[in-house]
Amino acid sequence: MTKLNTINCEEIMTEPLKPIQFVVDDLITQGLFILAGAPKIGKSWLALDICLSVAKGETVLNAKTTQGMALYLCLEDSRIRIQNRLYEMTDEPTEHLHFALLANSIGSGLEEQIENFILDHRDTKIIFIDTLQKIRSDSPESTYATDYKELSVLKSIADKRSIAIVLVHHLRKTKDADPFNMISGTTGLSGCVDGSFVLSESKRGSRNATLYCVGRDIENREIELKFDSEQHRWISDKTFSERENKSRFFIEKIFEFMIERKNFVGTATELANLLAPKFETEIFPNRLTRDLVQNAYELERYGIKFSSERSHGARKIRLELLPGDGSDGKITTP
Repeated sequence: MTKLNTINCEEIMTEPLKPIQFVVDDLITQGLFILAGAPKIGKSWLALDICLSVAKGETVLNAKTTQGMALYLCLEDSRIRIQNRLYEMTDEPTEHLHFALLANSIGSGLEEQIENFILDHRDTKIIFIDTLQKIRSDSPESTYATDYKELSVLKSIADKRSIAIVLVHHLRKTKDADPFNMISGTTGLSGCVDGSFVLSESKRGSRNATLYCVGRDIENREIELKFDSEQHRWISDKTFSERENKSRFFIEKIFEFMIERKNFVGTATELANLLAPKFETEIFPNRLTRDLVQNAYELERYGIKFSSERSHGARKIRLELLPGDGSDGKITTP
């Protein structure tokens, strides 16, 4: 009889795991995403800008990027159109950005084409497919099951290869108070992807828009954008990096505590009480343990080793300042 491969609750709550990797800080993680908008609103400009920014390791929409290879499947464009758009945005070519004007459809070779590209370019970070309709099967049937099944193929590649795949898509003409309900197709599309973005102009042709964002690992937010006709880029005046700032603040306080203590062994409640004066707020033991587990890899970069163990029926946290990491005053603070 086949058994489920289960994970014990205690194991999953105490195992230090590598944090979720962002390709575009606070916006695009590794996984599958949809970028939807009305025709000719400027989705392709945004897609190209993100690809260029990742390829060059530059900011986009005021967000940091993780530099690496980018692939843009611009399946509705010609070589001259892509060339013109590139020259509108930059005069510096980059070897880390590739384009494809033709591709097979899902189930008819697209998966192999993407896999082969990744095998040839191991540092691939992001792939844009513009548009989703160009790679869909010829089946006239569109149900939740078929939509979910088609996109699951791409999601499995994104998850297995630890990359981001973004599908450029269209909106329905019917208006809805919830912009995500306007994404063309069944809810199987939104149900399968890790996140969705909807680019919506406040008034058609105004070049002022809102980027609505929702996802499993990103903050739900609305980002106000303006299209800069000189740079041919969507511009955001807001800088957002709450995740990075919170993580850095937490690591700094733990670092300060360990420089003073060198070692700690005790319960999460005991540690929370000791740390409260440094954080100048009440600290909840469950959230403290979560933050230690999820920042374990980063803490180790600064010479702090975290582990968790059960002793006499109680869960104990162990923190250790490694030899030479702070005790001699030579370590650089986070």
